[in-house]
Amino acid sequence: MPEMVRVSYGTAIAMGLIRAKLLARPTTAYLMTYWTGHCRNNCAFCAQARESKADIERLSRVTWPAFEVERVFEALPKGGFSRICLQTIDYPGMVGDVLELLAYLEPLKLPVSVSITPVSRETLEAFRSLGVDYIGVGLDAASERVYGAVKDSLYSWEDMWKFTEEVLDVFGPRKALVHLIVGLGETDGELVETMSRAYSMGAEISLFAFTPIKGTKMENQAPPSLSRYRRIQVARYLLEKGILSEEDFEFDDHGNLYGFGMDMEELADVLPPTVFMTHGCPGCNRPYYNERPRKEPYNFPKIPEREYVIRILKTIL
Repeated sequence: MPEMVRVSYGTAIAMGLIRAKLLARPTTAYLMTYWTGHCRNNCAFCAQARESKADIERLSRVTWPAFEVERVFEALPKGGFSRICLQTIDYPGMVGDVLELLAYLEPLKLPVSVSITPVSRETLEAFRSLGVDYIGVGLDAASERVYGAVKDSLYSWEDMWKFTEEVLDVFGPRKALVHLIVGLGETDGELVETMSRAYSMGAEISLFAFTPIKGTKMENQAPPSLSRYRRIQVARYLLEKGILSEEDFEFDDHGNLYGFGMDMEELADVLPPTVFMTHGCPGCNRPYYNERPRKEPYNFPKIPEREYVIRILKTIL
């Protein structure tokens, strides 16, 4: 049994492990496997990457302090969470650690999501028997071209898609959350194509914004503009609901998305404010994962005002 587990800073506050003020309370408890070294993979944007010089307590812009597992187990009920999300980094013995953590957490009877690199079908089935109902698939890059440029990984682009299929086979439709990061060097066209591929196979999409982290290979690359991210959020929703197909979107010669085949009034009629919220597993609001507090978030942790939809559409059309 691992002695330690990492806890996201906001989760630790909600559980009472850290005394500090919360600007937005996490509705999911975000945990991460504890390892004294870096991940075996070497993603250019990740603080946990094999060659990263970033603080090992970081993942995206969030700090993940380590606590004793027993202390976390005792404190979890105090947070009022609807779900546990277990993030993993790739290291020898990781799968065994995850299985032991899941078995230890199982008496809490909270649904569990696990974000993990490809594992065997038998491991997926063991996860399901221990209360896991969603699997996060860290594809991250929106095309094979970008994947090869930023994901120095033990797993290929097609390995990740095969793993997604395996997850869907074991857990069922919509239970594979394909993670996509906007701003790694992809075009909007590539994002739409990959989101369409995921939805067509029965998977779901969880969108993130690239966050430059000091000490990573991509520390000097800029994050995506908010207006570009909003366009991709709209595209994701329209694809998810089957309102538009990949061929219906309008791109310029550089693959930039500029139109949805509808005018602003038509779009406003079909877009709920939840389009701009965090989109992930049930109960996930992931506050301030990609952005600094007091700035407009890429993914709202709670439903924005209805008028916000109109204001956003005026800026992206």
